[in-house]
Amino acid sequence: MPKTSARLLSLLSLLQARRDWPGALLAERLDISPRTVRRDVDRLRELGYPIVAFKGPDGGYRLDAGADLPPLLFDDEQAVALAVALQIATTTGAGIEEAAARALTTVRQVMPARLRRRIDMLQVTAVGRSATRPESRVDSGVLMALGTAVHARDVLRFDYASPRGAGDDDPAMTAPRRVQPHHLVTWGGRWYLVAWDLDREDWRTFRADRITPRVPTGPRFTPRELPGGDVAAFVAGRFRGSDGSGGSGDWPCRGEVILRLPAAEVSRYSRDGVVEELGPNRCRLVLGSWSWPGLAADIGRFDADIEVVGPDELRDAFAQLARRYANAATGPLGERRQYV
Repeated sequence: MPKTSARLLSLLSLLQARRDWPGALLAERLDISPRTVRRDVDRLRELGYPIVAFKGPDGGYRLDAGADLPPLLFDDEQAVALAVALQIATTTGAGIEEAAARALTTVRQVMPARLRRRIDMLQVTAVGRSATRPESRVDSGVLMALGTAVHARDVLRFDYASPRGAGDDDPAMTAPRRVQPHHLVTWGGRWYLVAWDLDREDWRTFRADRITPRVPTGPRFTPRELPGGDVAAFVAGRFRGSDGSGGSGDWPCRGEVILRLPAAEVSRYSRDGVVEELGPNRCRLVLGSWSWPGLAADIGRFDADIEVVGPDELRDAFAQLARRYANAATGPLGERRQYV
């Protein structure tokens, strides 16, 4: 039979893993008698763990919610996941930043040295964005490799894939990429690496789920200053089409329209657009996008009449989309499709 302290930790770990545990199953998993399970449960209750018993054919125990938070037990993966989540929570703007920072300090202090070193190497900058994107999963080993390279300031080599099987911005590009990694960030539910591309001599932003790191890493480097000095502003500018040179970071295409809708309704779905009320059912919308057709399509999703104030490029984009939509509504021989 294991020592009492080790047995109590094993019992606590099992109780945290699922809601209800039949007493006989706990005894079997711990290789002890049901009587010993009852005594160990009493010991955990004395330590402050709110364990309740439930009756029935498979009567057993449940770790319930209590008035105070008792000590918790985490395995290595859970501890790392908790620390990463707390790092992201410190920059969410949800009003929990200070509490998350204190919780991260508490968790780090009680971690074994091997886990503390892993967490210290994974410094994350979270950049918020109100947009819905398809979910992309990143291998935790890739994130650790990127975070380690950022922390150590090592030149990173990696293969980079795109949906077309080439690079992110150059169809003729060949792997591997050689970069000086500077920041690991989250944006719109995805992970990105902000780095200085040594071969292209420019700042680039790479999707982490498309990165396959190569080993070993390259030599140490002296970090250069990020354009503008603010990683959040830099990433936001890049996703708005800015070249990252320290300008306004605004969208490359910005237009103005008048919609036959209440301003309150339009403002709910206009992202970072500017909405001005002109009447009970009339408002002005100033909005930006990557391209003029993209901007016209974005405005067209409002179910309302549209009056273009300017510029002419936006009017041309609406005309271009009108032709495309008209063609899409007809059959291959010019006959209108019939929908039931």
